[in-house]
Amino acid sequence: MPLSGGHSLPEDLYSADAVREIDRYVIDQQGVGGFELMQAAAASAFRRLVRYWPEPGRILVLCGAGNNGGDGYLVAANAVRHGLHVDCLAVAPTGKLSGDAHNAWKKAVEDGVRVMELADVAGSDIDDYFVGAGLIVDAMLGTGVSGAPREPFAAMIGQCNEAAAPVLAIDLPSGLNATTGTVTGGAVRAAATGTFIGLKAGLFTAQGPEYAGEVVFVSLDTDDWAAESGQRPVARRVDWGVISMALPRRPKVAHKGRFGHVLIVAGDRGFGGAGMMAAEAASRSGAGMVTLATRPEYVAPALSRCPSVMVQGLIHGSELPPLLSAADVVVCGPGIGQGAWGQQMLQQVVASGKPRVLDADALNLMASRVAQPADNHILTPHPGEASRLLECGVADIESDRVGAAERIRQLFGGVVLLKGAGTVVASADALPDIINGSNPGMATGGMGDVLSGILGSLYAQLGNGHLAASAAAALHLAAANRATATRGYMGLLPMDVIDALPRVLLEAEKQSAGGQGEHWTIGEFGG
Repeated sequence: MPLSGGHSLPEDLYSADAVREIDRYVIDQQGVGGFELMQAAAASAFRRLVRYWPEPGRILVLCGAGNNGGDGYLVAANAVRHGLHVDCLAVAPTGKLSGDAHNAWKKAVEDGVRVMELADVAGSDIDDYFVGAGLIVDAMLGTGVSGAPREPFAAMIGQCNEAAAPVLAIDLPSGLNATTGTVTGGAVRAAATGTFIGLKAGLFTAQGPEYAGEVVFVSLDTDDWAAESGQRPVARRVDWGVISMALPRRPKVAHKGRFGHVLIVAGDRGFGGAGMMAAEAASRSGAGMVTLATRPEYVAPALSRCPSVMVQGLIHGSELPPLLSAADVVVCGPGIGQGAWGQQMLQQVVASGKPRVLDADALNLMASRVAQPADNHILTPHPGEASRLLECGVADIESDRVGAAERIRQLFGGVVLLKGAGTVVASADALPDIINGSNPGMATGGMGDVLSGILGSLYAQLGNGHLAASAAAALHLAAANRATATRGYMGLLPMDVIDALPRVLLEAEKQSAGGQGEHWTIGEFGG
């Protein structure tokens, strides 16, 4: 069933260690009882349960040994008190519970919850519990667990994922790394996750969006104490609805010269479409002027596709400097290849010193040579390109996406936009941003070319590389989501995303203006 939260999420994202320290500070320094926090978390989770699933049928609650398990026991107690049918399975032996988790189990039993020890239940009976469940509550493993889940948790995670019933995860899907979003061995695929105290970064990047489902956050009234605890967020959550409100307005007396001239250097033989898509995306996201420098044979097709773009056919890199001198921002890389033509173009772009976006084969060429760091470039690698820049495996990149983006930035300078679910933007001047959301329809060739064009356009208009990168990634995703609403995931094309850009910008412009008739700096038309 579709879920509708009607809730907002904070921007600050924390590591697992930081959340535990905030929790400890609230208990030790502010005098709030741990069991009191546990009761509040369970009550919040139960409210979300009945809101999403008002007639859940039989509820199967799976409880571990720590505080996460304690939350589960209290969710079961809430459900029983409200007359719902609950099966509560102790995946970790209740005899080993201690502290608040033990008190939660005791409270649940007192309230009439029948707790069954997993070790005492026959295998066929366990299967029956999962088959008969209308809803599963995952309260097995929390933020204190890293690495592959051990038995019997691994088996229970498998049972959850094979069951027909949806899963509500408490604080974190069991098996998901709360800090990095990685999954080692297996994790529960939840329909929704109710998380508390601090928003965990791992819910929003790497495998987090795949396993967490819809994320709901409740601070349990600890907002002020999070700052007092001394714990800093590791990243900032960004979505288009929020970042679009921060973009400047377009004056009524605006002219094209105010919104930047973007030069797209793209499209060696066999890859002419890359430059065309990047150029059109730059135009559709508000650049004042766009020039495309490409192979001569692609001039006519490019003009036919997008006649508002100025197109120049180049045979040799020595022809590029006059175009570079007229540009405010350069996008280099889409479809340039790694041959002589692409090498010449990249050398000229870098030598110009112009603010630039480097994508695709420009990054591969950088990885194969000693590249000079620069403060005014934005690098946009996908995980494969990132692995070549860092000379490591793709798995190493995905195991810590925020850390990987930071390492690339430290080596090459500027701003780094690491593509993928939960895109990461890193720079020296701000916390890393994680773009909230993902769209599987974007897993097709050419989507990165569209992003590079949008990014070049916003960089030219805003001047701030970090803001431009985060806004571009968020806008790119919002446009893809808009296109997906009518076309679906399979068969979604980069051109569909380009076509959706003006509508997404117009809707956000109206929301930002509040009906006052003002206009954004980021506009619908390119000049």
